[in-house]
This record gives sequence, C-alpha cells and structure tokens, in this order.
Amino acid sequence: MIKFNLDPKTGIPFYRQILDQIKFGIASGSLSMGEQLPTVRALAVELKVNLNTVAKAYKELEIKEILETQQGTGTFISKNVFSISNSERKQKLQSITKEFATIAYSYGFNIDELIVELKNQSK
Repeated sequence: MIKFNLDPKTGIPFYRQILDQIKFGIASGSLSMGEQLPTVRALAVELKVNLNTVAKAYKELEIKEILETQQGTGTFISKNVFSISNSERKQKLQSITKEFATIAYSYGFNIDELIVELKNQSK
C-alpha cells in the first residue's frame, strides 16, 4: 500500500494528485494487481478532503480500467496490464524537477550542487 500525500502548493487538484499517485504506484510496483485500496470514505478522512474528491479520482481510474470496484467488497487495482507512456513519464519528471529546482534555488543551491547531491542519492 502506498502512502498518499497531497500538496496544496502545487496547484494540481487533489483528485488529480490521488489519481497520479495510484498510477505511479502501479507503475513502480508499490501497488500490485488485485490489491485493495482504501474505501472512498476512509481515504477522504485520511487525506482530509471531500468524499467527492476521492470518488472522482477512483471513477476516472475505473473508466480507464485501472481500478475495479466490486459492490460490497471494495476497490481493487485491476488485473489489466498498465504502463505509463513515455510522454507521460517525461512530463511527470519535468514537473518534479521543476518543483525541486525551484525549491533548491530558493535556498541558494546552484545546479552543480544539485547534480552532486542527485548522484549521491542514487548510490
């Protein structure tokens, strides 16, 4: 199970953040096929968001056949094979690095320091 984290500073709607975290959780192996997700109510309470926010994310993923909801049982990761397109991966990486760079630059770090630290993180 993944730990959901919502960041209000990004400007990305919460439902979209939930949706992206589920998709990337599946792609990274943090979520596996057939795994049960929290109920809409439980996740909404945990994240302190409106029920409709979680329901919207789940519904969009159901339409894409990434999630399956079984009445009375819960919501599960679909058994369908799922992968993230190269363009979507690139777009996500650009978003992450832009946010990371903005924060790092605000603390006075330069690009060379960032590169050294990123290389150290992969060791």
